Amino acid sequence: MLRHLSVALCCILLAAACGRSDETKTGATTEAPAPPPVSAAPAPFRVASIDLGKAVGPDKRVAAPASAFAPTDTIYASVASEGAAASVTLTARWTYEDGQLVNESSETLAPSGPAVTEFHIEKPSGWPAGKYKVEIAANGAPSGAREFEVR
Repeated sequence: MLRHLSVALCCILLAAACGRSDETKTGATTEAPAPPPVSAAPAPFRVASIDLGKAVGPDKRVAAPASAFAPTDTIYASVASEGAAASVTLTARWTYEDGQLVNESSETLAPSGPAVTEFHIEKPSGWPAGKYKVEIAANGAPSGAREFEVR
């Protein structure tokens, strides 16, 4: 009988030890999940380039850059930008010779990466010969300018 009691006691101790071992193993192998990778914040909006020409393609880019135009040409400004913003108002201000305003127009966009915005001026009766300038502003801040000539 003592022998049965010893065997029973050994089995109980062994079972208890095995149960603790499993709990320890389970607790030791459980790791917190890795945090998700942090993505880089998008770059802030900026005007990257301004091109002038006599035509634009479906992508709003100037087909052939130019700085001299004929009096009856439509004159295009293709404004390429980079970066992101909730809202940006691009303004094109076209002037003649001593700063006389020819035209001013704006486009509002919400870019999330590279974008192209097109502005243009036309005058069926013909532009006077002389020097002109287009100035581009983003939310009122100067962002670039291009000078051109009508011959």
